[in-house]
Amino acid sequence: MSNSDSFLSGLTTRREFLGAFAVAAVASTIPLGALAQAAAPASGTAQAIADHFSGVTTMQGEFVQFGPRGEQTGGKFFIQRPGKLRFNYDDPSPMRVIADGKNVAIGNMKLKTWDLYPLSKTPLSLLLAQRIDLSAGMVKGVKEESDLTTIALGNNTVFGNSTITMMFDPKTYDLRQWTITDNQGKDTSVMIFNVKTGVQFDDRVFRVPYESIPGTAASRD
Repeated sequence: MSNSDSFLSGLTTRREFLGAFAVAAVASTIPLGALAQAAAPASGTAQAIADHFSGVTTMQGEFVQFGPRGEQTGGKFFIQRPGKLRFNYDDPSPMRVIADGKNVAIGNMKLKTWDLYPLSKTPLSLLLAQRIDLSAGMVKGVKEESDLTTIALGNNTVFGNSTITMMFDPKTYDLRQWTITDNQGKDTSVMIFNVKTGVQFDDRVFRVPYESIPGTAASRD
């Protein structure tokens, strides 16, 4: 298994897919510079949105993902906080992404191969955290507009220059899309729709097939 830095780089076709997911960012591109003025503790509205989102423990729906070069894929997603996520990509994509609370596994169903990365080393962990605390040092910026509230999070010590930007409806507090920007500044967008909350999932939904990933016996512990 390669290290998380190579995971975030996206150097080959397969690596580009991996980077596009785990270090993705939204193509609607609100630059972090535009958010910098809010690096201090966020307003009550932004914290209320974060608290509302933290209270949504389960979600499922559909997504459209836009990669760094405009490539587009879609599928169905499942989230269970804290730490669990699954992306099933529509055909003809053979890819699956599963986070089980400890690791992120990215698999190619056609080739029957998997890559495994510590969830804590990717900004995706901030999206899946038990609680989003905007008073913490993770906040890169907050921007409030009439039709969108944008919250950018990151930690240079943990993620390098990678960040995740989440965009919420300011009226309903619903998550609309998220953005992860990698260390090379490459962006991938994940927009979600037809979302249902309060869903119950079978444990198998977030099960990582460690038995199919060589050398990962200890990773499931």
